[in-house]
Amino acid sequence: MVKEVVERKLYNAVSKGDLTTLKQLLQEDPYLVHEAPFACSRNLLHVAAMHGQSAIVEEVLRMNRRLARIPDSQKSSPLHIAAAEGHVIIASKLLSVAPEMCWWRDDQGMNPVHVAAMNGHVELVKHLLGESCLPAMERLHRGQTVLHLCVKHGQLSALKVLVEKLGEFVCAKDDDGETLLHLAVRCNQVETIRYLVENKTVERQTRNSMGKTALQVLKESPPHTATYEKIKGILINLSNESYFEALPKMTDVTMVVVVLIATMAFQVAVNPPGGVWQDDKPTHRAGQAVMASTHPKMYGHLVRANTTAFIASLITIFLVTTGLPSTNILFMAVAMYAMCVSLVAIAISYGASVAMITHTTRRQAVGHLIMTVLAVVLNLFALITAYVVIRKLYLSCKRKKRQQQDLIDDTFVCPVFYWIFQQLETRGFLSG
Repeated sequence: MVKEVVERKLYNAVSKGDLTTLKQLLQEDPYLVHEAPFACSRNLLHVAAMHGQSAIVEEVLRMNRRLARIPDSQKSSPLHIAAAEGHVIIASKLLSVAPEMCWWRDDQGMNPVHVAAMNGHVELVKHLLGESCLPAMERLHRGQTVLHLCVKHGQLSALKVLVEKLGEFVCAKDDDGETLLHLAVRCNQVETIRYLVENKTVERQTRNSMGKTALQVLKESPPHTATYEKIKGILINLSNESYFEALPKMTDVTMVVVVLIATMAFQVAVNPPGGVWQDDKPTHRAGQAVMASTHPKMYGHLVRANTTAFIASLITIFLVTTGLPSTNILFMAVAMYAMCVSLVAIAISYGASVAMITHTTRRQAVGHLIMTVLAVVLNLFALITAYVVIRKLYLSCKRKKRQQQDLIDDTFVCPVFYWIFQQLETRGFLSG
């Protein structure tokens, strides 16, 4: 009975910050600082950290630093308790004694950074990240990160701090392939979704392990919820990126195409149809193209087309490699034009090559067939390209209008197209 009374006095002194009573009780029984058993096997530091009593923490650490490393029955260290309550000064004192506690996990698998972020204690999160960012990268249950934890508990302020500090880690997925944006949609976190969409670091169009984007995940939710239309509007704006925003994604495909064309043109140059002469004679020399002697006019067409394809491909390769099309619309137009020229030229080179190796009686028919197919393919390519460009520009115009942005901010031809779209919408030819 006496022991219970003493323990109650000790608990009250620690929780209320009564340093005088604490010293008196510990002077009467010094072993209390080591053995005081509170609920959940917590010691003096756990209780002091829970109630934010920094002076008590400092005094107990002076008497017994080992208590900072002793967890309670839930495997929570005193730093876990301080993180849950958001006590920055106490956390700093505990870390000065046991800095490795940033890595310790409780029975839920969370370290103090996870606990502080989940509870939205921004200043404490900043302090812990100042010690080391590595504990924040520790994975939780089913591969979730501290960022997933912030989204799940609606802690946007803590999420912003972590995104700023953790760099590309913000693109991490859990075991189900879910990104932060997927989880934010599932949790109906409108402001979090808006922040993630506007953030340039976060991958916004990623699919989860089921092959679904964030917008597809939203469509599985009941459409009558209060946040449904708001989230849908944000995600639709995300999918309606402009042509120029989508351009960097096209560079890899463009490079593959133009490198292939350049390789084909080089091969035709060093190994023309019909081969090369193997001996020297008055009419030719060894190594010269046979076609140059037998069909000089056709060979001239082949060389001109092949050279045009090769040079146009080199121009496109140079522009894409330097990244200029992604920063300037004029360079983008030059790169696209050069690629189209190289496609047309290599097609003409192919036609000349086929005509060369075709029998005379069939040459005219084959030539007509090649030209017809070439005309159809090129026209189809031009129509598809025009459709894609105009559609992207139209979606960009609609997005800018929804966001109340100035339509004349863009340079070059965009404002002209925006004006045309507005006139068509006014006359009812396009949906507003």
